[in-house]
Amino acid sequence: MLITSADRTVPITVLARTSAGPADAFRILAPIDLTRVFLADRLFPGVAAVADQTGTWDRAGASRRPRFTDGTSVTESLTEYVDGRGFAYELTGFTNALATLALGVRGEFSFLPDGEGTIIRWTYEFKPRPGRRWIVAGPFRPLWQRYMQSALRRMVAIIEGARPESIGEAGHHLRGA
Repeated sequence: MLITSADRTVPITVLARTSAGPADAFRILAPIDLTRVFLADRLFPGVAAVADQTGTWDRAGASRRPRFTDGTSVTESLTEYVDGRGFAYELTGFTNALATLALGVRGEFSFLPDGEGTIIRWTYEFKPRPGRRWIVAGPFRPLWQRYMQSALRRMVAIIEGARPESIGEAGHHLRGA
């Protein structure tokens, strides 16, 4: 287990609303193509490809290696999977600048009923390296939160676009944390 109750972590959470129900939003988002939602920006690389996947991405124990547009990579392991409700994963073995800041990250998606739709809650919980918490909790945090919110907006657009009744108004269903 990467993170324990004794660790001083830095959680960063973003939220978005979709008109899809929790089960539909989960079904589309859980196996989403990472290259479509994690795009490079001026500060962070995007995901260029996913390699070395073991198992299907629908049960704890599966793992894969996202490769970034700058040539670096990370190991991603699915640690929890509750169909229709949420999933969690750990990111370890960063080969980019995050390796100097964090020992790893626990990510979690929750799909919360919201009328006929869903609020998607996505948290990245960083386990900072010794002496680096102030960087992650300080100047890094708002930059990463913006990157996450942009990726989540793209995820919601894909969810909305995958639904036959959608008319492409995903941007009107968003809410930031």
